Amino acid sequence: MKRIFTYFLQGLLLLGPLVVTFYSVFLMFDYVDRLIRDPLKEHFQLDLPGIGVVVLFVSLTLLGLVGQTIIARPFIVFIRRLLKRAPLLNVIYTSLNDLFTAFVGKEKKFNVPVSVCMNQENNLWKLGFVTEKNLEEFGMHDMVAVYFPHSYNFSGELYLVPESSVRPVKLSPSEVMKFVVSGGVTKVN
Repeated sequence: MKRIFTYFLQGLLLLGPLVVTFYSVFLMFDYVDRLIRDPLKEHFQLDLPGIGVVVLFVSLTLLGLVGQTIIARPFIVFIRRLLKRAPLLNVIYTSLNDLFTAFVGKEKKFNVPVSVCMNQENNLWKLGFVTEKNLEEFGMHDMVAVYFPHSYNFSGELYLVPESSVRPVKLSPSEVMKFVVSGGVTKVN
């Protein structure tokens, strides 16, 4: 009986993460799809599974294309000026804009994985990503900004640490991020 239970747990460990991942992706796609599919079905009796995802992809691609043209620039500048005048909206917008550009923009920020000695007495180290190498504007010479993602979460902490405590990690940023976010259980290739 104990062996059967062990096999059951082994099967759960093999299938669980895969099922949760695919189910999460399915829920996201289904939600986006229903935003378009339900009104089409209600008004035109037209049921096209997947149409919402296609429309979202095409819309975002066209928006990106239009956003790169000279025609859209005045509108973008106008909207940013409006947001700068609204104190709370400005903070939210600029923070989210910086976060998005850090992941997918031209100036990707999470591309320098490092290990940082947090406690020399106990030889305690954390993995993170250098996000800013120059902190002169804060009056902090020889310091760098290091972002430490939380495990099993999409948040993290930013520490300002002595540059001498930072060591480059010779792994790809995506491997380090997967390792940290998984709580250290993902194997590094």
